[in-house]
Amino acid sequence: MTIKRIKFTAGLKLPENKITEHMPVVRLDLPSKVVLPLQQHFGQQCNLLVKKGDTVRTGQIIADSDSFISAPIHSTITGVVSSVFKMINPLANSIVDAAEITASEEEDVQYLPVNQVFEEIKKDLEGFKDNNEAEKYLADKIKEIISRINGLDNEEIISIVKNAGIVGLGGATFPTHVKLRPPKDKQIDSLIINGCECEPYITADHRIMLEYGMQMLIGAYIFYKVLNPGKVYIAIEDNKEDAILNIDSLIAKSGLSKSFCVVSLKSKYPMGAEKTLIKNVLKRKVPVGGLPLDVGVVVNNVGTCKAACDAVLRGQPLIEKIISVTGAVSNPGNFIVRIGTPVSEILKCCGGFKSEIREIILGGPMMGNDINEENFPVTKAVSCILIKRGLPRNEGHCIRCGRCVDICPMNLMPLNYVNFVKNSKFDMCREYHISSCIECGSCAYVCPSAIPIVAYIKTGKSILTGK
Repeated sequence: MTIKRIKFTAGLKLPENKITEHMPVVRLDLPSKVVLPLQQHFGQQCNLLVKKGDTVRTGQIIADSDSFISAPIHSTITGVVSSVFKMINPLANSIVDAAEITASEEEDVQYLPVNQVFEEIKKDLEGFKDNNEAEKYLADKIKEIISRINGLDNEEIISIVKNAGIVGLGGATFPTHVKLRPPKDKQIDSLIINGCECEPYITADHRIMLEYGMQMLIGAYIFYKVLNPGKVYIAIEDNKEDAILNIDSLIAKSGLSKSFCVVSLKSKYPMGAEKTLIKNVLKRKVPVGGLPLDVGVVVNNVGTCKAACDAVLRGQPLIEKIISVTGAVSNPGNFIVRIGTPVSEILKCCGGFKSEIREIILGGPMMGNDINEENFPVTKAVSCILIKRGLPRNEGHCIRCGRCVDICPMNLMPLNYVNFVKNSKFDMCREYHISSCIECGSCAYVCPSAIPIVAYIKTGKSILTGK
């Protein structure tokens, strides 16, 4: 059953520009090299476990940390560690260590190279002529997989997720195993699976729900088994009707309707932001400085669910991602790429740029990060490579119009943060709850003076946290 939520108190109705939403996912060829920053997650940077000249295999852990809030880094190709160096990570606004791996001629993997569970099911389904028989077969297979998961110990599942290096793939990159161990005094009664994908252009999650819906649902069930909430809400914006129908159908066939449901939400930005999502799905407000678990909720992205399914059923660590490559490129699309693949190699596969004047953004136009270096790699945080035409606007002076205040989904005063940062009044940033900003970019979008408000906010946060 699909639950509809109509009201949305704040946000923007943006041009969607989902030009790749009907383009099936295509797997790109293996890259000639990968660059792997040792911090691709929220939390402690990993320590390198290999050295220059070492041979590594696909799926091998090459960096790890003893810190609880961290996630291991795996080699995403088979090859030789050709370089170890420091690099600027624009996604984390910091300098991090990195390892470059040059590919060998043949791939040697440390996990099942063929998805023996879901590929066989897909192949078998193609042989059915009767739809009713095909649906019964699919339902039986899903229930069989669920029974297999029920036979696993929760600690074993958490260990698999941790060792697979799985993090939040919606962009926040919070280590998933940490979410699966909420403090004992925090009772989790609701699990929200985030399939909103509210940023313009990006369609990777949409395609996951259409093409890998079964894996996504199984991953959600894995989290459900460990957390034992009362209800699982799969939140999808109403501009993805085909995904809503597909997931709703899979829930019914799997026999999970008592605990799982789809929630259809208005397509408005930033619906997919964690705190906004919780408010609209459950009518609960996360306290200032608080976390979703403070109101009994855990939120995970649909891509994170698929990654958990691959790890638990196949033993595959997080070595690849589905991303959208879109905007002013000759051949846009949705692609499976190995983490660490340089942006330049991916763009080459997409036919290059359409325009001489361009801007490369990792992520969407609202929360993405501009990069000047085409050889910057795809990391766990990247869900889109967006090429935009045109020249950036010059920053003007604030005219005190108040539009940024009116549009803020967190009821903050973004214009104050710009002034505080410019005048080094960072204590005032804290006093005005800068940490509550979700960096959605709505304020900068409506600013008539083209002030990069989010950039100032990120600077303020960075200085306050010492990172």
